[in-house]
Amino acid sequence: MKILVLGGGGREHALVWKLRQSPRVSHLYCAPGNGGIADEAECLAVDLKSLESLTALAARVKPDLTVVGPELPLTLGVVDEFTRRGWPVFGPTKAAAQLESSKSFAKEFLQRHHIPTAHYAICDSMEQVRPALGHFHTPVVVKADGLAAGKGVVIAKSKEEAAGVAAEMLSGRMVGESGARVVLEECLKGDELSFLVLSDGERVTPLVAAQDHKRVGDGDTGPNTGGMGAYSTADIVDDTMRDWLVNHIARPVVAGMKVEGAEFKGVLYCGLMMTARGPMVLEFNTRFGDPETQPILMRLESDLVDALEAAVQGRVSEGDFRWSRDASVCVVMASGGYPGTFEAGKQISGLEEAGKIEGVKVFHAGTSKRDRAYYTAGGRVLGVTARAGQLDAAVSLAYEACGKIGFHGMHYRRDIAARALTK
Repeated sequence: MKILVLGGGGREHALVWKLRQSPRVSHLYCAPGNGGIADEAECLAVDLKSLESLTALAARVKPDLTVVGPELPLTLGVVDEFTRRGWPVFGPTKAAAQLESSKSFAKEFLQRHHIPTAHYAICDSMEQVRPALGHFHTPVVVKADGLAAGKGVVIAKSKEEAAGVAAEMLSGRMVGESGARVVLEECLKGDELSFLVLSDGERVTPLVAAQDHKRVGDGDTGPNTGGMGAYSTADIVDDTMRDWLVNHIARPVVAGMKVEGAEFKGVLYCGLMMTARGPMVLEFNTRFGDPETQPILMRLESDLVDALEAAVQGRVSEGDFRWSRDASVCVVMASGGYPGTFEAGKQISGLEEAGKIEGVKVFHAGTSKRDRAYYTAGGRVLGVTARAGQLDAAVSLAYEACGKIGFHGMHYRRDIAARALTK
């Protein structure tokens, strides 16, 4: 079968890499792809911000299945449009994707369906922000309502800082239209957990869990990013907790969306905080996470095509995934200045040497390729991912590979999975 993957980041490279392993795949396309993806799939030009461009591409390629990687095409309604045309596509509809595209929708949905989450207030103006802040202890989390590529969340240490951040968001100076409405939230304490499930609109089956590292600096310091690394182990959640999360969060979300007329098909990413009060929902993504997809798929031993097709065709079951008990870790190598302004076009060295290390796969997130050389083309450049029997061994392999790679201005966290190793 012919498969088209939409997107061009590290998540999409991991999806392409895993889909390519299926004996059912005869041809693999990725649009627009990147320098590394071009080694494993045929990359095609497309404008991910244009529904017309996306449908024109699919009409030309005629894939047997389209897999939507990033959030933007989902919020444009690419799944609705492809489904209307009778084209098999993996991902939620525009209405279902509101769980990610609108934080205010997600918070109100959680409240309606009695799913645990942080206390919050939704504000459309500074006249609403100032009195609302009186109901919160510091620190206060300030979130832009819309999509902001992982950069629309600020943990403010004081109410004055929270008011200033909210004003910047509401003015449009910070994250554009995404900040036209803001959500204030209590700051939850605990360990973060990325818990993903596959859904066919009615049934759900869990993937292995992972933990993301959002802050740019070691020790969880500095501003939030799209993610600087992640790890996954067999014991990150035990069977009892996994079942609780399925029964008290994932299934109620899918059932609630169906009741509200927005059936959820695809991957539901539940960003959780494991607090002293129990697991609480921080956010939803309505697609595979990035960089969590990289370590998660490193542990997948069954056919990803079969699982995605089961979701599209309405037959998700417990047997859709088979996982290794190995540990895996992904370290993101970023451009100088990220998550702020950065320069692209820096030549990358050492990729071949890093890729020769057994158990390591270097996923390309923001690269281009010309004259057989790779260059930086994004804020997050590479996702150096390793798998081994134990987490400490996987971490060592990943950082050994990072040590082989170089480009001007590169930086990466040196403490991915460190907290798990010290427990």
